[in-house]
Amino acid sequence: MNSIPTLAVKNLYKSFKGTPIIKGVSFEVYQGETKVFIGPSGAGKSTLLKCINQLIIPDQGQVFLNGEEVIHSHSRINFFRQKMGMVFQDFYLFDHLTALQNVEVALLRVKKMHRQKAREKALRELERVGLGDKSHLYPAELSGGQAQRVSIARALAMDPEVMLFDEPTSALDPELTGEVLEVMRLLAQAGMTMVVVTHEMGFASSVADEVLFIEDGKILEKGPPRQIFLQPKEERTKKFLSRISQLYGELNQNHG
Repeated sequence: MNSIPTLAVKNLYKSFKGTPIIKGVSFEVYQGETKVFIGPSGAGKSTLLKCINQLIIPDQGQVFLNGEEVIHSHSRINFFRQKMGMVFQDFYLFDHLTALQNVEVALLRVKKMHRQKAREKALRELERVGLGDKSHLYPAELSGGQAQRVSIARALAMDPEVMLFDEPTSALDPELTGEVLEVMRLLAQAGMTMVVVTHEMGFASSVADEVLFIEDGKILEKGPPRQIFLQPKEERTKKFLSRISQLYGELNQNHG
């Protein structure tokens, strides 16, 4: 394992209008690792990811990518953002562009790649997420799961050092969730470095190297999936997992 973490977050703080949202969060992700954040809505998970790639500027703390500081990088911030692929809850695809064009547009405009090479690269990434045969379709012609996979392909096309996933299945119908999680599972198996915010506990337990439970802007507990899900130490973690389990049980009964 590389002695320098791919991503290091140190003592991060962020407040909005005087209300603290992130309160001293620190963690490291080494090459090929998958770290999964779980926790209740409003815990600060999405804000944390946006602070990491500077979509939101933190009030205090440091973020390092391969040992280089991101927060005070100024003119190099776009370089760092290319190296930290971000997949949001919503797909943010251009409606007037095909799936292929949505993936290749950043290659053309940001990386200044030759059109033919950009097209070949974009098609490879669509094939990687199982959509090689949908490259000619527009977002309105895709299912939600397919659209989210296009957004993953778009992020992968930039050759990121780490992928940040902000609840990528939360806007999807349950039946479409599996196809997106399967793509993420394959990426993890292939050695992609990933930080994932999710409510999908089955995915977290099967893919994560470490699960981090966050509430009220703080990491309350972290550890291997088996420990967090089967033997959590913190009472709050136990209550959260119990409630999630209850909700899944109710959902299964309603759809049974």
